[in-house]
Amino acid sequence: MTATKVVVVGGGAAGFFAAIACAEANPQAQVVLLEAAQQPLGKVRISGGGRCNVTHACFEPALLVQHYPRGGKALRGAFSRFQAKDTVAWFNQHGVTLKTEADGRMFPMSDDSATIIDCLTQAAAQAGVKVWTKAALKNVVREPDGFRVELRSGQTLTCDRLLLATGSNPQGYAIAQQLGHEIEAPVPSLFTFNIQDPRLEGLAGVSVSNAQLKLQVPDQPALEQTGPVLITHWGLSGPAVLKLSAWGARLLHQQKYQATLIVNWVPASNPETLRQQLQSVRNQLAQKSVVSNCPVMIPRRLWERLTETVGIKPGDRWAEISNKVLNTLLQELTRGQFKITGKGAFKEEFVTCGGVNLKEVNFKTMESRLCPNLFFAGEILDIDGVTGGFNFQSAWTTGWLAGQAMAYAEKPQPLGKGA
Repeated sequence: MTATKVVVVGGGAAGFFAAIACAEANPQAQVVLLEAAQQPLGKVRISGGGRCNVTHACFEPALLVQHYPRGGKALRGAFSRFQAKDTVAWFNQHGVTLKTEADGRMFPMSDDSATIIDCLTQAAAQAGVKVWTKAALKNVVREPDGFRVELRSGQTLTCDRLLLATGSNPQGYAIAQQLGHEIEAPVPSLFTFNIQDPRLEGLAGVSVSNAQLKLQVPDQPALEQTGPVLITHWGLSGPAVLKLSAWGARLLHQQKYQATLIVNWVPASNPETLRQQLQSVRNQLAQKSVVSNCPVMIPRRLWERLTETVGIKPGDRWAEISNKVLNTLLQELTRGQFKITGKGAFKEEFVTCGGVNLKEVNFKTMESRLCPNLFFAGEILDIDGVTGGFNFQSAWTTGWLAGQAMAYAEKPQPLGKGA
């Protein structure tokens, strides 16, 4: 019996994990991994500020899927077969211990992405995976007994099973289309907001530990996120902004990244309660400076800017603040409106939404429903998660499922006439 031949296109997290899973499950399989770059796992290397945010400490599939703006429904079953706790166990079995940080993100104990890269490359080598670097894909041809994979170098490989794990790569999308798949148009996800507003000027570096953001565009339901926010030179960033950008990725793209952002800097306080609190402070600290006596839990520099915005001068005392000014200050604290005029980059992540239509993929095996023995894993699929290790988790899960399925799949049947 001839050995199973598997070609994995894409040397990122999903491709490596799939190749290893396949080779470990079926040692007789001949697994070749193709990576166009000189070094594989480039995204792993730079993720998490060079520490590699491997996954997130969310070990219940029903909760885990809630972190995926696109693909959560399809991943529900997939996570029941391989989820975050399985990722932790896999790396532990391969000699890497992960640690959990306060926000749930999980990193290698070494705080060095090289630990993950070394683990994956060593596991691939031990499993017998042949890794070809500088092996750029040119074309894929469906043949009666499998696939012919053509490289730009002129080399050609044949295989029984083919996995596309090319990420958000236009050529990967083109090959998937060529093999019969519909591609949901890719657009950026996980980005910062460009906001030119005098209320933010000069405050770069100021962070608010918990703010509520509401994204509004005409004739659409508002989207909300709550969490840390960072003021930058160009606008706003931080986890709450990145999550909001992910959930609003398509909507913002359609709006050419023009929208209204309503910011509540103190979401823990009920607006009416906060009004009474401000009035109480005005009575109790009547002769004290407003600017120097901030009654809410926000950074001092932000408080100073918001009081300046509503016309309060540095020497003004609480007793001099009218109800009208107090109401305006309350508005700035709880419902400040900012105009988003564009998107920035989030350097640690390069994520898009869009990709292969999920209805065309069997999520038990990651095999194409349209082209037998073609498999998909990772970001080539129309799946994307919020920041925090969720995108890597979908890569590990889809890669592992594809690897297992390719290892045990039946041999391809010759195509009939007209197929």
